[in-house]
Amino acid sequence: MSKIRVLADHVANQIAAGEVVERPASVAKELVENSIDAGATRINIEIEAGGRRLLKVSDDGEGMVRDDAVLAFERHATSKISGTDDLAAIGTLGFRGEALASIASVAKVELTTKTEDAVATRVTIEGGRMRDVKDAAHPRGTTVAVRDLFFNVPARRKFLRSEATETFHLTNLVTHYALAHPEIAFTFTNNGREFLRASAAKDLRERAYQIFGEEFLDNLLEVNGGHPQLARVLGYVSAPRDRRTSRDSQYLFVNRRFVRDRMLGRALSEGYRSILPHGVYPAALLFIETPLEEVDVNVHPAKTEVRFRRSAAVADAVRESVRAALAAAGFVRDEREASANPYDNKLQSATAAATSNAPLTSPIDQSATSNYEGENAFRSSPEERQSRMEFASLMSSIEEALDDESNELSPGETNAVVIQEGAVAFNQTSSENGGTESVATSNSMKTDASVTPPQHEIKTILVGREAPKSASLPPLNSAEKFAHQVTPESLSRNIRPLGQLEESFIIATDDDGLLLIDQHVAHERVLFDKYRALESERRVESQQLLVPETFDLTPAQAAVFDQLAPELENYGFELMRLSGRTVAIKATPADLPPGDARNMLSELLDTVDAEKKSSARDTMRDEIAASLACHAAIKVNMPLAPEKMRWLIDRLLQTSSPTTCPHGRPVILRLKTRDILKGFHRI
Repeated sequence: MSKIRVLADHVANQIAAGEVVERPASVAKELVENSIDAGATRINIEIEAGGRRLLKVSDDGEGMVRDDAVLAFERHATSKISGTDDLAAIGTLGFRGEALASIASVAKVELTTKTEDAVATRVTIEGGRMRDVKDAAHPRGTTVAVRDLFFNVPARRKFLRSEATETFHLTNLVTHYALAHPEIAFTFTNNGREFLRASAAKDLRERAYQIFGEEFLDNLLEVNGGHPQLARVLGYVSAPRDRRTSRDSQYLFVNRRFVRDRMLGRALSEGYRSILPHGVYPAALLFIETPLEEVDVNVHPAKTEVRFRRSAAVADAVRESVRAALAAAGFVRDEREASANPYDNKLQSATAAATSNAPLTSPIDQSATSNYEGENAFRSSPEERQSRMEFASLMSSIEEALDDESNELSPGETNAVVIQEGAVAFNQTSSENGGTESVATSNSMKTDASVTPPQHEIKTILVGREAPKSASLPPLNSAEKFAHQVTPESLSRNIRPLGQLEESFIIATDDDGLLLIDQHVAHERVLFDKYRALESERRVESQQLLVPETFDLTPAQAAVFDQLAPELENYGFELMRLSGRTVAIKATPADLPPGDARNMLSELLDTVDAEKKSSARDTMRDEIAASLACHAAIKVNMPLAPEKMRWLIDRLLQTSSPTTCPHGRPVILRLKTRDILKGFHRI
């Protein structure tokens, strides 16, 4: 007897719903995309109970006639593609024709639609079964109301998160599509309360102002780069001073489609290389415009992931565009600047490579003698800029440059540097800070053009001479293998501070050897334990602000603020919700600098994981205490008096976990006396 059978349509639709309909936000995504594809200029989203009881999306798009409205609920029924060739260049947000059938199989759906010159139609479906089709009164456009999501699939319904968490995801989704389409007016209402209203805007900057407020705009840098034939990169990124501890403020779009792409996220972070520390992320509103045939959007059931035909080139375009925006604002040196003469450019690189700290003087280009020291180097004029190169052999570098350019210069244009045997010697000289550095000294450099031999003679000289090898010191044995994290039981009470390293780390000794203590995370641990103790004892230490400070929440922050506010008040905050998404700070915890209160609140509302907002209260309180301790703790690059170091060590030893900070990082490293003796070969 045959074991294989064809599943019934309603079973197949419920299976498809498991891929397409993950949560209420998945339903909203499909309906909003349909509205955008229909040419809507106004979209209203209304939810109740986090979208489980009601999720309604209304638009003023082109609408549907009765036959299309009924057919739209059939599997793989769509107006957006007609053949396999269309899959190679998908220009609409939706295309599969699965969404409405999948949603209707697990919810009670009512669709009302009207075209410009036809009577409106209302279609009612419950659990995949059509209940009614009739005429209705409705303006041009479409309204889809989804009620009692997963009413017939209890196993799926019980896996939905709390109302606050589902509302957070819905708010985040509406924010994404409002940013992607500033020409469309969006309204988002939750339980009768308006969370977001954004009228049609003329550009992305105006839409960002509507959603995030003026302060967010002040920290944005415009991005405009890439390649039209491959990937055009447009939008805004935040200045390095505006830092986030998660990627929640990164809004990435491909052909105006909201995506979650790790490759694009990495490329964005790579643009901030050497500017932002590890674990810190920029905010971004980036739009990647690429030819339709260069991207495949049919790789994920929810269409939130895409695959690029030339992903490495797209990543390069994103990284270079972000880097150029930072360079234009003066935060980094513009790496794309180059000399107009390619021969000069290569020979400059060759000489700079050999003499990174003390450049040789050459008639080729006097700008080759520029040095870059400190932050001012990045703000120097273009005439003074030159890339710092890694050390390389002077002879081999210039020979390679001459080989590459031998056919590009006429004899009359030839300039050269003649290096005589023994002309370059590398000496070890003491620097101001007690270290040593390699300095190139020139004994003889012929620069007179009248005595410059022809190019082929220069090459002969270069080939016939062997560059003298620089003097080198034997490698130092790293202390990395000797430094160890400290366990709580190995700590003694007899810790004696000696001083500070870089005004960031306390150097101390105990009975077992040398200790290195991170002053910031040590104070974090002290404050974390203090805040948790005060909260558990209901003893609040607050400082009233003379003038309350107000700021605007983002839609996603507003969705969770009401739930988080009581916990924040347990730690000393006094907050007042004003009209709309505006919040007033009337008091802050005693240890927190008032100027940090706003940033701390904004960061906390962004970074407390959405899934944890409905988790155990102890977890949420730990998150708040850890964030508060981080902002109130002693900072790096802060000098401490011996008494302050002594106080900090004593308090650290009294905490519940003196060897790790609230975020899990080590506080103390130890270099044992025995390891020191081994390093000096004394034992």
